[in-house]
Amino acid sequence: MLGDEAIAQGALDAGLSGIYAYPGTPSTEITEFVQNSNYAREHGIHCTWSANEKTAMEAALGMSYAGKRAMACMKHVGLNVAADPFVNSAITGANGGLIVVAADDPSMHSSQNEQDSRFFGKFALIPILEPSNQQEAYDMVRYGFDLSEKYIVPVLMRITTRMAHSRAGVVRGEVRPQNELHLPADLRQFVLLPNIAKKRYKNLLSNHRHFIQESEGSPFNTYIDGHDKSKGILVCGLAYNYLMENYPDGKVPYPVLKIGQYPLPKNMIERMAEDCDEILVVEDGYPMVEELLKGYLGIGLKIKGRLDGTIPRDGELNPNIVAVALGMEDTFGFPVPDLVVGRPPKLCAGCPHIDSYNALNEALSTLPKGRVFSDIGCYTLGALYPYEAINSCVDMGASITMAKGAADAGMIPSVAVIGDSTFTHSGMTGLLDAVTEKSPITVLILDNATTAMTGGQDSAAMGRLEEICRGLGVEEEHIRVVRPLKKFHAEIVQIIEEELAYQGVSVIIPRRECIVSIDKRMRDKFKNKQTETS
Repeated sequence: MLGDEAIAQGALDAGLSGIYAYPGTPSTEITEFVQNSNYAREHGIHCTWSANEKTAMEAALGMSYAGKRAMACMKHVGLNVAADPFVNSAITGANGGLIVVAADDPSMHSSQNEQDSRFFGKFALIPILEPSNQQEAYDMVRYGFDLSEKYIVPVLMRITTRMAHSRAGVVRGEVRPQNELHLPADLRQFVLLPNIAKKRYKNLLSNHRHFIQESEGSPFNTYIDGHDKSKGILVCGLAYNYLMENYPDGKVPYPVLKIGQYPLPKNMIERMAEDCDEILVVEDGYPMVEELLKGYLGIGLKIKGRLDGTIPRDGELNPNIVAVALGMEDTFGFPVPDLVVGRPPKLCAGCPHIDSYNALNEALSTLPKGRVFSDIGCYTLGALYPYEAINSCVDMGASITMAKGAADAGMIPSVAVIGDSTFTHSGMTGLLDAVTEKSPITVLILDNATTAMTGGQDSAAMGRLEEICRGLGVEEEHIRVVRPLKKFHAEIVQIIEEELAYQGVSVIIPRRECIVSIDKRMRDKFKNKQTETS
């Protein structure tokens, strides 16, 4: 098999329910293999191309949210497009196993740079897998899904062009069934409001020591001793083959540390540092490990900072934190007394979203909870009491694609809630994917005629939402415009119920201007009138 094909077959055999991707060399053949698989067709495995890498990542995250195993595939520069949901997915975590495959292209055979995707995995603080051959590529997928579900975190698999497009024999393992549909134990896990995100981030940080322990015991990290201690060789992924081709008899005189899983196994590295006079790092891509080694080993110096806890790993710096790190007196001050109660943000009195959420909640009252995917905007506050109407907030535009992914997994109906400005920012491509596949989702575009959350800027969607939706292929009779007011509550509930029952893409547009925007507009109008009079 090609390396790409080994990854695809490994995913199918590991119980994959959906693969999401945008074509890009050298990653394209992973998805094509699944698309051409009779097994995938017979078992209903989703394998249609996405509009871009961002929508692919979000839909895979949506399928993971629904409890099933999903894979997102892209070339290295595609990971830039998907960076927003990719990095945030480390904080939301996964539910069903989630693997992101990034195919790098050293020497730029068909790319505009030599970007090393391992930095993205390190930046996101998630485990990284890097196979050295096709068999490892196959085996790592099964291992990666297990690792993802064990720690409720996405896993990055990094390959290179030679790995993707070279061939070797692969021994297959037992075929696993797909996961059953199941929601996260915590329905707020995917709602990245600041208070929730801070807790999720601390949880991610606390898991990092477990990720290192997994690397220490990983079958893909191996210390091979050698008699000549003048040099140690640390070799990553496919580069192991380049090393071994220089030793046809398979006997390397130096100690070799073969790396296939990150974070780096610190104990193995320290062993090599103690045993050897110098270390040669062989890696295909940027000098990531080389830089990390200097930090791990300290070059004879004791290094303090965020890694050893001298400075807190999370949160922003302040003068007191720096003072404590310097050994000075802690002058943080007195704790805030209990009589001062925190006030969380809430929707403004008179906000049109209130009436939209009340109607949506009533329309969904007979269905199991946990099927409303939201986006970033004022309406994200619908996650809070008394509405508790939404179940996700990941990144701009993710609501529609996550709803689509959940529907692909069998969660029908799935609902997306997105604002008018966010829709034109990055929701349109997700709606295009849904229309292309006639996904059974209901999309609410909450049109308050402004970009409210960031200060009331003009919305690019002003006066054109219906036209955009028609242009993307939504059927005219399933584009419904309503006016979110209490007197129209029963009518709106009925319309939502009708569209929830439709087995295709529906768009409901609750349209009423933001109450703050109205106030500002009226004040400006009054000021202008006074100016004209004077």
